[in-house]
Amino acid sequence: MRTVLESKYKRKGYITNSNLTLFGVGSALFPRIFTALKIPSAINFLHFVAIPFACGSVIVKSRSKDLQQITISKKILLSLFLFLIVVFASALLNEAGVINTVLDYLLLAEPFILILTIVSIPMTTESYERFRRWILQAAMINMLFAYIQKYVFRMDKLIGLEDNIKGIFIGQGAGHVLGGSVAMTFAIYYFFTAKNKPLWFRAVVFLGCLNHIIISDTKQVLLSFILGYVLVYFLTLKDIRKGLLYLILGVVFFSAFYWAIYNIEYLSAYTVWIRPELYGPDGEATRLKFATFRLVPQHFHSPLNWLFGLGPGHTVGRLGGWMLETYWNLLAPLGATVHPVSKEIWQAVAASWLGDQSSLFSPLFGWAGIWGDLGIVGLGTYFYMASVVWRYVCVNDLSKYLMLTVFVFGLIFSQLEEPGYTLFVASMIGLNWQDVKVTSQNKILSDQ
Repeated sequence: MRTVLESKYKRKGYITNSNLTLFGVGSALFPRIFTALKIPSAINFLHFVAIPFACGSVIVKSRSKDLQQITISKKILLSLFLFLIVVFASALLNEAGVINTVLDYLLLAEPFILILTIVSIPMTTESYERFRRWILQAAMINMLFAYIQKYVFRMDKLIGLEDNIKGIFIGQGAGHVLGGSVAMTFAIYYFFTAKNKPLWFRAVVFLGCLNHIIISDTKQVLLSFILGYVLVYFLTLKDIRKGLLYLILGVVFFSAFYWAIYNIEYLSAYTVWIRPELYGPDGEATRLKFATFRLVPQHFHSPLNWLFGLGPGHTVGRLGGWMLETYWNLLAPLGATVHPVSKEIWQAVAASWLGDQSSLFSPLFGWAGIWGDLGIVGLGTYFYMASVVWRYVCVNDLSKYLMLTVFVFGLIFSQLEEPGYTLFVASMIGLNWQDVKVTSQNKILSDQ
C-alpha cells in the first residue's frame, strides 16, 4: 500500500514539474502575443523567473535513482555554477549593475537550465508524449501565424515587407528571423522523430516550414542550417559509409538549391548577397561585421578586460545591444548600467550602407557579445557548458545538428540570446534525450 501511495505521489510531483517547465517555455514563446493585446511588456521577463523556478522544483522534488540521470544533472549544474562565477567576476571588474549580471547570465545560461530541468524529470511514456505534443503544437501555432500574416492579412505588402511575417514573435524587431528559426528547427526535429507518421505527411510539414522561411525572407536561417549540416558532418564522421551518404545528400541538396535560386523566381532573393567584392579584407561587409572587435578593445582599462570583457550588458549582446535601451524605464530603477561602446557600435551600423540591409552583416552577434561582455574566460566557460550538453545530452546526430545551428546563428545575429528560439531548441534536445531514455526503459521492461 505504501508503495502505491509513493508511486502516486511521485507521479503527481513530476507531472507538476512538467507543467511548470511547459509554462516556462510558453512564457518565452508567446509573450509577444500578450503584449500585442496590451498586456504590460514586463511579461517578456516572466520566463527568467519561470524556468529557474521549474528547474529548482524539479531538482528538489525529483527522487530519481537513475545514476546516469543524476550524473548528467550534476555535471550540468557544475558548468552552470562555473559560468555564474565568471559573469559575477566580470561584473565586479567593470562595476556592472546587479540586474545586468542576473539578466546576462540568464540570457546565456537559461537554455542549459532548461535542458537540466528536462533531463532531471523522471518521465514515463505518457508524460513524455504529453510534453512533446505541447512543444510541437506551439511550433505549429508559430507556422500558422506566419501563414495567416502572409496569405490572409498580406502583411508582406506593408512597410517592412517580408520582415512583417513574424509568426508568434509579433512586434519583435527580428521576429521574422526567430519565427523562421523555430519553424526550421521544428521541421528537422519532426521529420526525423515522428516515425509513426507517414513519410509523405512529414515531408509536407517539412516543406510547409521551408516555405515559412521563404515567405519571411529569412536567408540567414537557411544559411545557418546549411552550415550546421556541414559542421555536424565533419564533427561526427566515424562511419565512412554513413559519412558518404551525408556527403552525397548534402551535395545533391546544395546543387539543387544553387540551380533553383538562379532559375526559380520565387527563390531569387537568395542571390542578392552573392557579391564577392563585399567580403574581402577591406570589403564593406567585412569591416561592418568585425566592428565590435575594433571598437571594444579601445575601452579596455586593464589587461584583465581581455579575460573578463567590459562587463555583462556593456557591449553588443542581447542585453547591451537592445534590451537595456528598450526596457530602460523598467531596468534603470533596478540599477542597470550601460557602456558607451554599445552606442559606438550602433553608430558604426548606422554609418554603413549595409547596416539596415541584412542581419548577416551585423556586428551585434552572439559570439561577439559574449566576448565583449565576458572576455575570453567567459567564452571558455560558455563552451564548457555546451561541451557538457554535447557529450552527455546530445545522444544522436539530430541533437548535435540542432545545437550546431544555434552556434552558427551566434555568428550571424543575436539568436544565441533570444529565449524564444534557444529555449525551443533546448526543449528539442532535452526531449530527444528523454526519448532515448524512455525507449530504453520500455525495451528493458518488455524483455523481462
